[in-house]
Amino acid sequence: CACDLESCNNHTCQGKVCFVSKNLDSGKVFKKKGCLGKDTQLQCSSSEKEYATRCCNSNMCNENMNIFLLILFPTSAEVQPETPTSLKNLLLMILVPLLAFLVIGMLLALSCWKLAQHRRRRLLFQHNNLGDTDLMLKASMAGDGVLEAMTRLPSGPAETGSGSGLPFLVQRTVARQIALVECVGKGRYGEVWRGVWHGENVAVKIFSSRDEQSWFRETEIYNTVLLRHENILGFIASDMTSRNSSTQLWLITHYHENGSLYDYLQRTVLDTEICLRLAYSIICGLVHLHVEIFGTQGKPAIAHRDLKSRNILVKANRQCCIADLGLAVMHSQGSDYLDIGNNPRVGTKRYMAPEVLDEQIRTDCFESYKQTDIWAYGLVLWEIIRRTVVNGLVEDYRPPFFDMVPSDPSFEDMKKVVCTDQQTPRIPNYLYSDLILTALAKIMKECWYHNPSTRLTALRIKKTLKKLSSSLENPKQDC
Repeated sequence: CACDLESCNNHTCQGKVCFVSKNLDSGKVFKKKGCLGKDTQLQCSSSEKEYATRCCNSNMCNENMNIFLLILFPTSAEVQPETPTSLKNLLLMILVPLLAFLVIGMLLALSCWKLAQHRRRRLLFQHNNLGDTDLMLKASMAGDGVLEAMTRLPSGPAETGSGSGLPFLVQRTVARQIALVECVGKGRYGEVWRGVWHGENVAVKIFSSRDEQSWFRETEIYNTVLLRHENILGFIASDMTSRNSSTQLWLITHYHENGSLYDYLQRTVLDTEICLRLAYSIICGLVHLHVEIFGTQGKPAIAHRDLKSRNILVKANRQCCIADLGLAVMHSQGSDYLDIGNNPRVGTKRYMAPEVLDEQIRTDCFESYKQTDIWAYGLVLWEIIRRTVVNGLVEDYRPPFFDMVPSDPSFEDMKKVVCTDQQTPRIPNYLYSDLILTALAKIMKECWYHNPSTRLTALRIKKTLKKLSSSLENPKQDC
C-alpha cells in the first residue's frame, strides 16, 4: 500500500487493507495513507464529525484514491469529484467534430454568399479600359436612328444577327438618361413603360420586387449569349435604380408600339398573309433560341419555357419578336452543361404541356424543355388562326382552353383537361376551306402530341411554313 506515515518503509507498507484518511483540525484538512491490520471494518467505516476513512484491498489501490467528504468538509477544494477520464474522452470525441462541422458549414455558407454577391456585382457593374464605370451597356442590332448607329458593326450589319461583334457602350447610369412617358402594360411581373432615350422610344420593363430572379436571369442571359435576331426582342440595357425611395429593377429593350400579340389579336382581324407572317416570324425566333451555334461567334441552345401570346411582341412590319427570357434554360453540347437558373417561378399554367402538368418531364434533359416550347407554340398558332378571316367568317379572340377552364385556371384545372381528359383546343370547321389554314391546323395538331418526342421540332415547322409562304404571291420571307 502507499504510505506516508512515520513507520513507512520507502513510502510503502504491508497490511490487510490500504486506507486513506482525512481529519479536520483547526479548520485544516490533514490526509494520511497507510495499511491496516485488525479491526479493519470498524476503522474503515469511521465517519464522524471531524474524521473519515476509506479503504481498499488491492495492491497500491490507495495511491491515487480520493476521499470525498461532502458532509464534513463541503468548502474544501477536494470535495468536487473529478470527471472520469473515459467520460472526458467521450465528450471530446463528440464535441470537437461537432464544432469543426459547424465552423466548416459557416465558412461554406459565407463563401457561397460572397460568390453570389460577386457574380451579381460583376454582372451589373463591370470595368473596362475606358475607366471605372457603373454599367456596361449592351445593345442589339435592330433599331433605327441612334440605336442603329450604336449597334452597327464596322463591316455592316450581320445577316443573322448572331455574330460576336456586338459593341459595348459605356454609360455612367442608363436609367437617369431615360424619361418615362407612359405605362403601356401591367402584370404579375411588374410594369412596362414607354420611355425616351436619346430622342427615341424604348421599352422599360420594371420588375416587381418578388420577381427579382426573373430580372436577374434575363440580364444574365442577354449578357452571356449573343441573341441578336430580328425575331428576338432587342436588348439595350439592364439597370438597377432608386426611385421614390425604393430600388427598381429595369430591363430596357426596343419599343414596339403594336404591343404584345395578345393585345394585337384582340383588336386586329388578320388575312391569310399576315397570319402566316406572324406564325413564321415566331418560329424563326424560336429556332434561333433552340439551335446551338458553335464557334467563337456562337451561342448555347436556349429553351424559353414560358412561350405565350403575352410574351410575343408585334413589330411595325407585322413580324413578331419573342420576349421575356426570365425562365429560359441554356445548354451547351460541348460541355453537356444544362443551366436552368434558380428562379422559383413556373411557366403559365394555361400553356403548360401535359408532361409538365403531370410532373413527368425529364428535368435533366434539355430536349424536354424544347418540346414544351413546341406545345406552347401550337397554342399560340391556334390563337392566330382563329382571328384570320375565311370567306367573311372570323372568331373573336379567346385564350387557349377558354371554354374548358376558368379565366384564371389552377394547376389542377389544367391537369384534368390536358392530362386526364386529353383535350386540345377546338379548331373551327370553316378554317379548313383555306389551304394555308388547313396546313397550319395540321401543324398545330402535331405540336399537341402527348408524347413529347413525337412532336415537331422548331426547325421542321420553320421549313414547312417557309414552303407555305412561297406558295403565296408575296415575296418569301427570310429569317
